[in-house]
Amino acid sequence: MNKIIFFGGKGGVGKTTCSYAQAHKFSKLGFRTLLISTDPAHSISDLVSVKIGPKIVNIKDDLDCLEIDSNYESKKYIQAIKKNLGNILSPIILEEINRQLDIAYISPGTQEAALFDKMIEIIIDKNGEYDRIVFDTAPTGHTLRLMSLPELLSSWINSLINNRKKALKIRQMVREDERGNKNIIENDPIIQTLIKRREKILKAREILINKNMLEFIFVLNPEKLAIEETKKALSILQRNKIKTNKIIVNRVLPNIIMDDFWREKKIIEERYLTEIGQVFKKYKIIKIPLQKIDMNSENIDILVDYFI
Repeated sequence: MNKIIFFGGKGGVGKTTCSYAQAHKFSKLGFRTLLISTDPAHSISDLVSVKIGPKIVNIKDDLDCLEIDSNYESKKYIQAIKKNLGNILSPIILEEINRQLDIAYISPGTQEAALFDKMIEIIIDKNGEYDRIVFDTAPTGHTLRLMSLPELLSSWINSLINNRKKALKIRQMVREDERGNKNIIENDPIIQTLIKRREKILKAREILINKNMLEFIFVLNPEKLAIEETKKALSILQRNKIKTNKIIVNRVLPNIIMDDFWREKKIIEERYLTEIGQVFKKYKIIKIPLQKIDMNSENIDILVDYFI
């Protein structure tokens, strides 16, 4: 049983309900569980009828929840960079960099980087505090970009470190011998900051690809677009060596239907269920029937038997 589980999939397929049902099941079994939402829509609050924000909130025995606010995390992310640079750079240079950072706050990618940093922080820092950590993620494309960030960021940081070393070597060539050059590179605060960030990213990467630690479960409905999106997403996760063994097919219609409209829908659905069985045959497929009532914290027990 994996300690960290990500639920992903196309928007509107029921990821939040499934992730909450899984977290609820863990807590019922006595596992100290943390349920985290990375989806800007943050439907967990609506599901449990409790206001959840960027700080951990206890929902019930052994179950805590957290909704990561990307705007809030972006501001913290930019402020942390400003603080680190303030200890390193001169006030004149810092003024211009702060101006650039304020522009970066609204630039594409900043919120994703801040969100990823928060995910790393939770995975590393909360790993010992909780027995199970469950992520309710944003729609597929956004989530896959987050999952592939460790590879991109580590390469980018390596490039920054190498460029910084070259700049320091050029500066020192005119002034000091090789020994002094080596010392200034080793003690350079910018390089040290980059090395610490790289170490944290690599540690997160180790957890993401640890098949005994983390698993990604896709949720889809028996529909064409959901099937195609899941196929593409699975291939990306495989390239990033992230474990996926299960597929949840949610909202499956009942077998006995009297109404002509729903009978036609069922015929189409059966074709897609057959396709799902063929395309995803190497995965464990869990089928969850369409419920006649809306799911919430009071009736979620209807679904728990479908989960681990």
